[in-house]
Amino acid sequence: MNDPVSIIGRKRDGGELSTAQIDAVVAGFTAGTVAPEQMSALAMAILWRGMSRREIADWTAAMIASGTRMDLSGLRRDGRALATVDKHSTGGVGDKITLPLTPLIASFGLAVPQLSGRGLGHTGGTLDKLEAIAGWSPQVSPDRLREQLSRVGAVICAASDDLAPADRKLYALRDVTGTVASIPMIAASIMSKKIAEGTGALVLDVKVGSGAFMTTYERAHELAATMVELGADAGVRTSALLTDMSAPLGRSAGNALEVAEAVEVLAGGGPADVVELTLALAREMLAAVGYEDVDPADHLADGSAMDTWRAMIAAQGGDPDAPLPRAHHSETVSAPESGFLTDLDALAVGQAAWELGAGRSTPGAAVSAGAGVTWHAGLGDRVVAGAPLLTLHADDAARFAAARGRLTDAFAVAAERPALPASRVLGRVG
Repeated sequence: MNDPVSIIGRKRDGGELSTAQIDAVVAGFTAGTVAPEQMSALAMAILWRGMSRREIADWTAAMIASGTRMDLSGLRRDGRALATVDKHSTGGVGDKITLPLTPLIASFGLAVPQLSGRGLGHTGGTLDKLEAIAGWSPQVSPDRLREQLSRVGAVICAASDDLAPADRKLYALRDVTGTVASIPMIAASIMSKKIAEGTGALVLDVKVGSGAFMTTYERAHELAATMVELGADAGVRTSALLTDMSAPLGRSAGNALEVAEAVEVLAGGGPADVVELTLALAREMLAAVGYEDVDPADHLADGSAMDTWRAMIAAQGGDPDAPLPRAHHSETVSAPESGFLTDLDALAVGQAAWELGAGRSTPGAAVSAGAGVTWHAGLGDRVVAGAPLLTLHADDAARFAAARGRLTDAFAVAAERPALPASRVLGRVG
C-alpha cells in the first residue's frame, strides 16, 4: 500500500519501505497531497526505526527527482574543460572555511559551485557571513552561475528554489518536530542537494564534538560513510574528513568577524587551525580531480587565492575593499585566573554569538552583521588573570547579559598546559 497512513505504519513497526512507497510519499509531500502532520509522523518513525542502506539511497533519489538537476558539464575557460569540485560542512562554530577554500581551489583553474545556506541556531550560515560585504548578493541565476564559473571559477550562492524542493520542505518540518538528528535524513538532505547541484567531485567536512550535530566520533563516522556511499551511487567522487568541533574554529564567531578572519587567511596569515583545515580540505579536493602534485599553500602565499576571492566577490556585486560592519557595542570577559586555557566549549560560544544577534531562531529573521564573539586565546595558550579572554560584540547592549550567561561554564583555566591533539583532522572516509 502506497497511501501515507500505510507507509507511516510500516516504518513505525520497523518494516522497510519499498522504492515505490518512498517515491510516492516524497512526491506527495512536495505536491502537498501528503500533509505536514503525516510527514512529521513518518520523520519520527524514521528517526526511531532507522533506514536500510537501500532505503536511504531511494530517499535521496526521490528528493533529487522532486526538482531539477543542474548540468555543469561543458564548462570551459580559454578552450580548456573545467573540472568541478565542491565541499560541504555539516556545520560548526567559527567554521568560516568555505570562504577562503572556495577561491583557493578555483585559483588552480577548477570550478567550485558552492551552493550554501543560512544559519539557524548556534551554527553560522555562509550566506549570512558574505552579506556583511557591501553590495554582495547571494542570488545567482543558473545562466550567471555557469558564466561566473567559466570566468572566475568560484561561486558561493543560494540554491535555486527548484533544486531538491522536497528537502527544503522536509528540513523546515524536521527543525520544528525534533527529528533533525536522524543520520538517514541528514545524509539524504545533504547529498540530494549536492548531487542535484551537478558537481563532479565532493569533499565532506563532517564535524565531531560539542559544537556539532554529531557529538561522538562513532556517529560522525556513520554519517560520513553513509554520505560517501550515496555520492558513489550517483557517480560523484566523494570523500569525507572528520574534524574536531569540540572547540570553536579560529578566533571569531559572527558574520563580519569571520569574513575578516577569512581574508587574513587569504592574505597568508590567519589562525593556525583555520589555515590547517583549509589546506587539508584543499588537498583532498585537489586530489579528487587529479591535482595531487600541487601545494595549495603556495596560492595563499603568492596572492592567487586572494585575487580569485576579489573577483568572486565583485562578480556578485560586492566591494572587496569596503570596510566590514562593526557592532555598536563591545564588552570584555576577563580571564578568572592565570594559567593555560584548557577548555573553550564550541556550543556555548555559538550560543553566545546567537544571543548577541549573529544568528537567528526562526527562518528569515534578520541577523546583525557585526555581532559575535572573539576569543583572545586558543586551547593551550597562557592567559593572565584579569586580561581579556573574550570580547562580545552587539548592536544592542541589552544582549550582553544573556550572552554572558551562555558563557558561564564555557572555559576553564588550569596551572598545567593541556595535552592537545596534533590536528583538527580526526579521520577520513572514502
